[in-house]
Formats: sequence, structure tokens, C-alpha cells
Amino acid sequence: MIVVVEGISASGKSTWCARHGGSHVVPENGRIAGAPDRIADPTGAAAFWAERNIDRWQAALAVERATGHALCDTDPLKLHYVWCLWRVGEASERDWSLELAATRQTIADGRIGFADRYLVADTEVETARRQAMTDASRRRRNFDLHARLRPALLEWYTVLDVVLPGRVQFGLPAYLPVGRAAGQRHDLAAFNAMIARLPQSK
Repeated sequence: MIVVVEGISASGKSTWCARHGGSHVVPENGRIAGAPDRIADPTGAAAFWAERNIDRWQAALAVERATGHALCDTDPLKLHYVWCLWRVGEASERDWSLELAATRQTIADGRIGFADRYLVADTEVETARRQAMTDASRRRRNFDLHARLRPALLEWYTVLDVVLPGRVQFGLPAYLPVGRAAGQRHDLAAFNAMIARLPQSK
């Protein structure tokens, strides 16, 4: 079983994962040196991030095989990030289209897929801001940008819950859900249905 914990910066997802996941946690990527610039090389950036997302998915599969379940701190299928940026005018339609195409191919190839459960922190921005200010372990230089993405992030997972009902829970529970793999991990039809339901850029 693969469980994803998602939310804006300082929403409490990493703390929750550390508390409930232990050795089952697949950490988020963080900053990666050498990433192509989306403006200078949009095609290269789309391919680069699709591969990094596959790396995290493969890490989750390895943890699942070894221990029975994996807990991902942020979604390995992180296409939502560029879509959210597009929604708030911080990425271009071309950026979104290129990353969408690259991700669709990785799903078609069975290299990445949907998790079995999604726990989405719906922390209010001001609460997250207070948590960011009291967390000396991370600088969170892009907090204000990530805060602006909150409505779009919640839109993304609301649509996912429609397409794959029962997998998404808003709010972080008091315990780690247990269960079996839900199947449909590499369901390209479900992916296409989700993309078709997403609102367009504002």
C-alpha cells in the first residue's frame, strides 16, 4: 500500500510523516542541483521532472515491497505543481502542456502511477505561516508562492477524489490508514478523465 501526504509548505505534512511513518517514509525531493530552467529549456525541464517523479515512485515501490507499505511525503506524481503554478499565473500554458505530455507517457509506460490513499492537509495559510516562522530547521524562502497555490492544490485533489473515489481524505488523521493496494495504479483512462475535469488557467 502506498499512502501520499500532501499539502502546502509548512502545513504539517513532514511532521506527520515523521510521527507516523518511521522507516516507511519516502522523503520529498527538496532542491535538486542541475535542474533545467523552465524558461530557458521547457522541454528539458518537463523531461527532467518527470524522471525525478519516477525516481520517487520507484523508491515508494521498493519500500512497499520491503515493508508492506510506503508513506510518501508529497506526491511522487507531482504534476499538480506546474498545474497550480499555471493556475496562479506563475507558469505558462506551454510549461503545463509539456509536463502533462511527459507525465502521461510515464503513466502509459507503467513507470509511475496513482497511490492507494491520499491524505491532504487543508491547513489554513495563516496557520501554516505561523508554523513556518517557528520552524528553525527550514528556510521556506518560497512560502508566499506556495501559500498562493493552496486553492489550486485543493482543487486538484478534489478532482482526483471524483475520478478515483474513496482514495482522498482532506485533513491529516490521528493515525496512519491501513489497508490493501487499491489497484488502477497505471490507469491512463483515469488520468485522462482527471485532466479533462481540471479547471483551466484563470
